[in-house]
Amino acid sequence: MTASGRADRTGAADRLCGETYDVSGGPLVGVALVAVGGYGRGELAPQSDLDVVLVHEEDAAPGEWVEKLWYPLWDSGVRLDHSVRSCAQMEQAAAADLKVALGLLDVRHLAGDPNLTLRLRATLLSSWRREARDRLPALRELVASRHRIVGELAHASVPDLKEAEGGLRDATVLKALVATWLVDVPHADLEPSRLALLDVRDVLHEVVGRPTDRVAPETWAPLAAGLGLPDERAAQVHVRELGRRITHLSRLTWRRVEAVLAGPASGRGPRRPQLTPLAPGVALSSGEVVLDARANPAEDPLLLLRAAAEAAERDVVLAPATAARLVRDGAPLPEPWPREARRLLVRLLAAGRGLLGVWETLEETGALARILPEWERIRLLPHASVIHRFTVDRHVVETCIEASALIRHVSRPDVLMVSALLHDIGKGGLTEHSVAGEPMARTIATRIGFEPDSVDLVGGLVRWHLLLASLATTRDPDDPATVEELVSKVSSPEALSLLVALTEADAKAASPQAWTSWRAGLVAALAERALATLLATAAGVSPPRLVEPELPVPPEVRRDPRAVALTIEPADNGSRVTAISGDRVGLLADVAASLALQRASIRGARAWNQDDLGFSVWDVADEHLDVAVLRQRLEAIVEGRLDPRSRLRPPAADVLAPTVVVRPEASASATVLEVRATDRPGVLTLVLAALARMGVTVRSAHVDTLGPQAVDVFYLQEADAGALSERRAADAAHAVRAALTPS
Repeated sequence: MTASGRADRTGAADRLCGETYDVSGGPLVGVALVAVGGYGRGELAPQSDLDVVLVHEEDAAPGEWVEKLWYPLWDSGVRLDHSVRSCAQMEQAAAADLKVALGLLDVRHLAGDPNLTLRLRATLLSSWRREARDRLPALRELVASRHRIVGELAHASVPDLKEAEGGLRDATVLKALVATWLVDVPHADLEPSRLALLDVRDVLHEVVGRPTDRVAPETWAPLAAGLGLPDERAAQVHVRELGRRITHLSRLTWRRVEAVLAGPASGRGPRRPQLTPLAPGVALSSGEVVLDARANPAEDPLLLLRAAAEAAERDVVLAPATAARLVRDGAPLPEPWPREARRLLVRLLAAGRGLLGVWETLEETGALARILPEWERIRLLPHASVIHRFTVDRHVVETCIEASALIRHVSRPDVLMVSALLHDIGKGGLTEHSVAGEPMARTIATRIGFEPDSVDLVGGLVRWHLLLASLATTRDPDDPATVEELVSKVSSPEALSLLVALTEADAKAASPQAWTSWRAGLVAALAERALATLLATAAGVSPPRLVEPELPVPPEVRRDPRAVALTIEPADNGSRVTAISGDRVGLLADVAASLALQRASIRGARAWNQDDLGFSVWDVADEHLDVAVLRQRLEAIVEGRLDPRSRLRPPAADVLAPTVVVRPEASASATVLEVRATDRPGVLTLVLAALARMGVTVRSAHVDTLGPQAVDVFYLQEADAGALSERRAADAAHAVRAALTPS
């Protein structure tokens, strides 16, 4: 739709000009109808799809015929918010409102006196250039605020073609920056991307049947058809690639703006570039890493990595022209890489936040293909899980940034950084990505010069990078089988410490919800138990046995075992609720119901027996629980005065049917039941109530949420503390499934 989209937009302006001439009866002097750029909305044209302003000289104010101008346009169906301004008023509006100033930089003549439009444009541009140094800091904050709110076009799950970083607003801002004459933007890169993004928006409007800038997941397939692309994946790559290119240009240009603003305002300085030597063949010039006169790309295969590492560590720009020259003229790296090449790669990956801009330059210039050709597999690949805030490739870069803060916690920072780079390299195929990624990671680690033992470490970390978090959040850390499963896959303290760091970096890069203090505590507790087991095994002694905590028994429970004692204490980002009562089947279900009725989000629960009493401890994501209200509701449930099932029934219809699976390998002393269902209040209560009706004891419950899905794991035992038989386990699974399925 590239040609037709632009033709439609041009045709609308032509029709508007025609209407103007029909009403006015001929060319006008001192009056002009102009179109205003997107940022001009607000004071000039607050609610229109088409932003037009009738501009006039002070002594040429339009009369009653103006009404005849607007009505035919309104009657034609064009949404138009009329605006009439004098040239002086336009200049005042631009001076008072930064958004209006940006919109007026793109004033286009539609009809009337063209000389007036030219004078207005020249005046506005002159004012913008004169005041640019004073206004650009405010513009920078305006842009940054929008980016924080909307996110990136290249990575957002529901991208906004206009407002997102890398969208049409940013293209408008880049044109405004060029208009200052302080910096330049490659027109050959910006304008084709901007026009292509406008074409995408035209097709989007046709697909959804209304004006919108947000691309919902269900619109990718018809959008692909409208754009002439083979499938929705191709459409996503096309749109996100446009956004990434504009984002890269925007970040690069703003870096250059900051360098200009930090310099002298007079512009009188030495015309010859000032080069500061950084490393062999590499220098710093005007805040950008470039090649010096002695650089010989054809004879120095490490030059690209050296320049990238220097730029990332200093958090400055790797000049795109420099990267492009190194791609064109640089010598290829030998295989396996020399030790210095691998050291430079690790320096690049461990540079922290400075890695992002340099990595984008390497990708945009094609330099990344020389370093890591396998990157193309995950480039702009959307994540299947909604918990991820970025595409796979950007998530990997963010994981490296997070891992760079943890290198002092491990003995092999080089292995950690390369594993962070490769941990998701297996995505994009049908095979589970950690399984597919291990042989790829081993091949890459060998190519970049790692020794065999280090290759094993990298391969193992890629293969099991999900294991620690999965076991910590969905298994009982006190069950010996949980620790045994972990140490059977991660068999050395060195590998365990690397896995702990990689787990933290991966989760932090995914989203803030993926690494809360509660999850961090679960991971740390399981890692501590695994380390104790590994050290004990190495020393030839038995691992330390875990003992249930001895808690004091409240006097009211000693007097009456039917009473329930509740205490609430602060915990990490939530509360810890302890319930003590006479041991009976169903106690956990009653406590869970009282918490659910308070809309408290349960993260996990642990139960055990002590002196014929039942103890349970609940981790709750609520810092303001009222113990009196909780006790009142619990007493009403225990005494039968309140039936929680009437308030916590399954919905009439569910998106997906629940899955309930028995995991016999997860424990030798209990039956492990894994439940996956749509996350909603009361899921845990319904499961525990169904098990209580069967007379099954729940030893512990482990609750996790992955996007809209709840993943709950229950350790079940018979009243005599033994695991359930196969038949009883199957009956329990059926009962839970029935409790969660709408009737």
